[in-house]
Amino acid sequence: MALNGITQAIQIGAYAARYAGVQTHRIATSISLFNLFVTASRLAALFLTPSLGALADNATRPTVAAKLSAVPPDVIGTFDLQMRLIVAAGTIGTCVGAFLLPMFIYLFARGIRSFERKNSVLQAVVRLGDPRVMMDVLSSVRLPEIRTVLSYTREAIPPKLLIGNLVVMAIYAIGVPSAYYASVLNLDARTTAAGLSGIVNGIGTLAFTFFVDPTSALMVDQAVKGERSLNSIRAMVVGLTVTAICGTILSQLLLWPGAWAISHVASLFVHGFRR
Repeated sequence: MALNGITQAIQIGAYAARYAGVQTHRIATSISLFNLFVTASRLAALFLTPSLGALADNATRPTVAAKLSAVPPDVIGTFDLQMRLIVAAGTIGTCVGAFLLPMFIYLFARGIRSFERKNSVLQAVVRLGDPRVMMDVLSSVRLPEIRTVLSYTREAIPPKLLIGNLVVMAIYAIGVPSAYYASVLNLDARTTAAGLSGIVNGIGTLAFTFFVDPTSALMVDQAVKGERSLNSIRAMVVGLTVTAICGTILSQLLLWPGAWAISHVASLFVHGFRR
């Protein structure tokens, strides 16, 4: 749960790179740091995957040892609760990341300036270990004012950007949990079901590539050229954050249907290869 919460918080922190790029007029550098943050969140997710696999193995091992055809309902109920708690931890992590957005923006701005001075991402990251820098970063934490956040909704944000981000986050939040859930529901194709998690996340990546990333990048470019205000980019970051939170909440409703669908697709793969 802690690992998933940290992963989602890092994902939200990556949104701040767009705003920091416009603020510092260093778009290419901010994109590089954005990719660094996204890669870090993906790397953390890689450690989450075997943890979920261990939970699934513990749920199915007694049934497989007893040579039964299906996992008992009470075991499935316990596993369902475990998956929902892990997904809920991701929602909490997303909310924590939202409250830390001012700190992330400050962190990115400092990182961009530090990278320009040292010409090394590694040295810029190591610089964060300086106690004085850490105190400066922590002092930048400010809770968002509700009145200010509500004022951002007046800015023109493309609806497809918000809807796309909502869908992407809902898929990402349950991609791996649903696949392992399916492996518990369908013992006959449990390895295939677990392997389908990559396809589910791949669909989320395609949705992000086509609907979210290009639109947000266009808005950033327009802000740099003076066609949009800095406040509109701040509104975009807030909009992406809010839809990310809503997406992780929506994922609770999609967890079991997603597992059911993956289970049936896994059966198609298994029986197709048997023929």
